[in-house]
Amino acid sequence: MQLPAARAVLSSMPITTPTASSRAPAAHPADDAESGLPFPQRYYAILVVALGITLAVLDGAIANVALPTIAHDLRASAASSIWIVNAYQLSVTISLLPLASLGDRIGYKRVYLAGLALFTVASLGCALAGTLTQLALARMIQGFGGAGIMSVNTALVRMIYPRAQLGRGVAINAMVVAVASAVGPTLASGVLAIASWPWLFAINVPIGIAAFALGVRALPMNEGHPAPYDYVSAVFNAIVFVLLIFAVDGFGHGENPLWIAAQLTGAVVVGWFFVRRQLSQPAPLLPVDLLANPVFALSISTSVCSFCAQMLAFVALPFMLQDAFGFSQVDTGLLMTPWPLVIIGAAPLAGWLSDRYAAGMLGGIGLVLFALGLLSLATLGAHPSVFDIGWRMALCGAGFGIFQSPNNRQILSSAPRERSGGASGMLGTARLTGQTLGAALVALIFGVAPQHGPALALYVATAFSAVAAVVSLMRLVPQRNARLRG
Repeated sequence: MQLPAARAVLSSMPITTPTASSRAPAAHPADDAESGLPFPQRYYAILVVALGITLAVLDGAIANVALPTIAHDLRASAASSIWIVNAYQLSVTISLLPLASLGDRIGYKRVYLAGLALFTVASLGCALAGTLTQLALARMIQGFGGAGIMSVNTALVRMIYPRAQLGRGVAINAMVVAVASAVGPTLASGVLAIASWPWLFAINVPIGIAAFALGVRALPMNEGHPAPYDYVSAVFNAIVFVLLIFAVDGFGHGENPLWIAAQLTGAVVVGWFFVRRQLSQPAPLLPVDLLANPVFALSISTSVCSFCAQMLAFVALPFMLQDAFGFSQVDTGLLMTPWPLVIIGAAPLAGWLSDRYAAGMLGGIGLVLFALGLLSLATLGAHPSVFDIGWRMALCGAGFGIFQSPNNRQILSSAPRERSGGASGMLGTARLTGQTLGAALVALIFGVAPQHGPALALYVATAFSAVAAVVSLMRLVPQRNARLRG
């Protein structure tokens, strides 16, 4: 995008600002008739959302590829360099729900732009870091910025698009995430081939500035509600997720069982007080009010199981392709490309269908295809051809793409509009929880059965996907009962 041209267009474009009364959140059926943003403001707003989520997703992917190079340049050990990744993931995980709750109170636009600004400044800090400690600290700050982007991302999509086209907006979001995930490793390799690793973070700065400038004018503003922010719950949330993440990670890497048990016990105890406190809040940080809705709870459960299955496969497949079948690293990357590429094609179709058909049915169909694809990969013969691997990867991508957009749409539409931030935060938390669990299970499986680890991990991924399909189809029951009562 050419920033001067975009600014020229924006300066001449009359972007209407809603009045206070039109911005106030509604909790009645008339709210469903909202038509979203007018054109061309809608295009500019979704561009800002797409740029922000691209930055957040890319930085989670490119750092993995650059770890050996960064560790060598900063004279750090391979084990300690992992904190370049962990610092980002940890800060994102512990702050998603608190920032989503803050968005419900002060407005999604404010949280999104603050997160984008923090992410951009921290990216510059990463590029200028001279030690591992400085880089890890900058990555942690960058993670908080990324959480600001991701926590209210889909809540903004709900405001940008009319209800009748919400599936289309969610599909664009899913497609952008798939593209960013697919090109992340390739982009990192390309940058490292011609420049040093700080440029991996420096390229975020001009993009972040451009997105912020455009977002100030184009993003919609909601009024929020005046409930006081619950700082105690934010602290409880951080403690619970930190203890759970370290316990799950330690379990996967074979750490002292007593220490793991102590961490899990601490998480359960603090979690009990955390949940009990949420039950007394009018707009809880952990959206227990939304989880009381069976459709919402089942949709979140479906998301956790499916992303766990996806992470199991993503980590196990490179080992299978390289160690068992003898493919090179470059070949492995190319062989896995059909998966995200098909998601890019399937997401818009699934989004269009989700505006017309039940998410439980679409999600169930997609997850059955996903499970079949994973099972076919687990049962590959000793000498598979490129075609044998390619069509199986494509089947996995098609299944996951058909599932993801309708499921995300269901999560958003199941919540009242004034609780869109809580729904958006839970959507991101479910994804990260599933991915963390999947990565830990792979480490555990490889430790128990190193020789057959990749195939076993794919069988476990198949099981998680099958469970997700069943849970997705279960959503049809409460929806049918609601229609009968109506």
